[in-house]
Amino acid sequence: MNNDERVLWTTDDVECVLISCCSGAELQVRRVGAKDGEILLRELYPTKSDLYERARELRNGFAIQSPTTQPSRR
Repeated sequence: MNNDERVLWTTDDVECVLISCCSGAELQVRRVGAKDGEILLRELYPTKSDLYERARELRNGFAIQSPTTQPSRR
């Protein structure tokens, strides 16, 4: 199975990652710089469009906590 991983957005200490595979998509919010990429949140979605909507909601929530939230340039 080939998983594709893409960073959607980051803050100073957190990143939001899309992991897609043949069975759907996984959203992970990870602590940046933590050993083994500590996962703070993991959610599974049947479609990428649902995942992208949730990622936007989370980004807005984390932006309130951290004024340096940036979309990923990857």
